[in-house]
Amino acid sequence: MFDDERYKVVQPDSQAAFFDLIEREKQQLDCLILQDGQPLPQLIDWLHAQATLLPTVILDPDTVTDPEASKTGVTSVAPIYHTAEIRVPLDQLKQITEYIDSAIAAFLNLSPSCRLPDSTAGLDLTRELTTQNFLMLQQRRLTDKLKERLGYLGVYYKRNPQDFLRHLPPTERHALLAQLRKDYREIILTYFTEDVDLNQKVDNFVNAAFFADIPVAQIVEIHMDFMDEFSKQLKLEGRSEEVLLDYRLTLIDTIAHLCEMYRRSVPRES
Repeated sequence: MFDDERYKVVQPDSQAAFFDLIEREKQQLDCLILQDGQPLPQLIDWLHAQATLLPTVILDPDTVTDPEASKTGVTSVAPIYHTAEIRVPLDQLKQITEYIDSAIAAFLNLSPSCRLPDSTAGLDLTRELTTQNFLMLQQRRLTDKLKERLGYLGVYYKRNPQDFLRHLPPTERHALLAQLRKDYREIILTYFTEDVDLNQKVDNFVNAAFFADIPVAQIVEIHMDFMDEFSKQLKLEGRSEEVLLDYRLTLIDTIAHLCEMYRRSVPRES
């Protein structure tokens, strides 16, 4: 069921052992496989209390879904852990590795400001910020694994065509482009500062562009629109536009990251 070269599977034999494993190894765990049932809500509540979010596959004996739909997280069951969890009918266990790849891909697209299920509505601000920080660290670590080709190249092949920009309804397409413009503007405004989160901002933007199959030309267009906007503002202020030439580095950096993701999505020649 598992490829020994890709996975090291650890199966705790008790709830206490599970808690101990998470506390010791949560920075290194790539995916949780949980069994739906009576103990599950308690496990989820504990994970939320620990501000710990991880890619997750939930084995559900009561879920009957189309295999292709469930691989993208589309089920009729409301999420219990986070909105990127993947539920798997027991009769699909032979495809568990594909579900793991899908869970990791969905997790990488999980927004740091995602709304957790209602059971966590009472989280205090400190715990919420800790959860968001842990999520971003985990996404960064898994992204690094993707870039290093350490067994998760399959995630790249699991892009859902329904999420591609060209396939989205007009309102969703407009919302996605607006978010990309907002994110890229933030990158531009902080690119030459000492912002410690700059690399994460670039990674998040590139991940969103990749999974939405955004053409490089579209990113160039977004960049040039901002340069035109800034140019007009500089002229109004009587200042030189030469400073805008430096921002070519921002565009080159972003496109280089995106092209690298596309390059790595092409299988190696055997």
